[in-house]
Amino acid sequence: MMSSSAVPPAPVRPVPNPAFDQWKTQFRARALAAGIPESVADPALGGAGFLPDVIARDRRQTEFTRTLEDYLNIAVSAERLAGGRAALQRHGTTLRAIESRFGVEAEVITAIWGLESRYGTERGEIPVLSAVATLAFDGRRGAFFESQLIAALRILQRGDTSISNLRGSWAGAMGHTQFIPTTYQEYAVDFTGNGRRDIWAEDPSDALASAANYLARSGWQRGQPWGIEVRLPDGFDTGLAGRGSNRPVSSWTGLGIRDMDGSAVRDHGPAALLLPDGPRGPAFLIFRNFTALLRYNNSEFYVIGIGHLSDRLRGGGPIRGNFQPDRFGLRLGERQEMQRLLTRAGFDTQGADGVIGPNSETAIRSWQQARGQPATGQPSRAMLEQLRAGR
Repeated sequence: MMSSSAVPPAPVRPVPNPAFDQWKTQFRARALAAGIPESVADPALGGAGFLPDVIARDRRQTEFTRTLEDYLNIAVSAERLAGGRAALQRHGTTLRAIESRFGVEAEVITAIWGLESRYGTERGEIPVLSAVATLAFDGRRGAFFESQLIAALRILQRGDTSISNLRGSWAGAMGHTQFIPTTYQEYAVDFTGNGRRDIWAEDPSDALASAANYLARSGWQRGQPWGIEVRLPDGFDTGLAGRGSNRPVSSWTGLGIRDMDGSAVRDHGPAALLLPDGPRGPAFLIFRNFTALLRYNNSEFYVIGIGHLSDRLRGGGPIRGNFQPDRFGLRLGERQEMQRLLTRAGFDTQGADGVIGPNSETAIRSWQQARGQPATGQPSRAMLEQLRAGR
């Protein structure tokens, strides 16, 4: 879970729905058949409400996309870096103990914590039982969310938390490290030794240890990099790139690939070449730990975000390759400038993060209409130049 805005979403409220109530009655029978006792199922399902806002959020997931530069500007912002350094200092003893037990570096776990819940400050306040029951009833991914609902009931059956405390995101991700219920069942650990795997508590110990356990069981190798930024030689065949392009590092260096300082890349095992921003953007050799992070979230941008944030928390520098313009021909700084100029001209974009989302599209459309231009809601270099000129 990663937001580009500090503005909290509107509260999600249940609404009456007789069809949903009928579905809960049918599901109850399936839950009992799966071994959930009535003493758990009845109060849990009885309090689960229908949340149409959750369905709306599920439908809105692909409204707009970010470039890699956009994503990293949010994932590895100055604010998130400062928060990560403070978290490492505040919870350093616990994080090092987790690293010792599970073999996953403290900075990596801190980076996951930072992207998933902004170091515990954005854990989600939506009742998980209501959210996953609503999505199961909706049916678009019915079987998946029924499995989440059964897993959530098992959490209550085991006594790890209470109904009122079982809260998270609109899709049922919970706690400091945003585990969905089935992932919780498989990987959550009781690091504090109090008999409960409490990923919801103010104390993040169980949640951070659970994330480390997840990565350890996904094949994480301590002391090895997730990836290394590299420089390609002139005329390099970028068709060799891709996550399935694994070959020995010596093979890549034999093709002229070097690290960003011009030295030979150290051998950390088989590596694939990744070009996430196209053939002219930053290039990375990625290793086994990249694949382990993909198990946590199957997004290349997410893995690069976690990996780069953890590198920065260890004292590493920014990515040095050149990010490419977006589909409108604009770079991040230019989109941020456009948002600031629009807002100054009376067309509020609700922030200047450089992401052309719904708020920016509305502002652009209004600006275009005020000038008798086609109201596309899409930015352009010509528009930026007009804004710069005050026209």
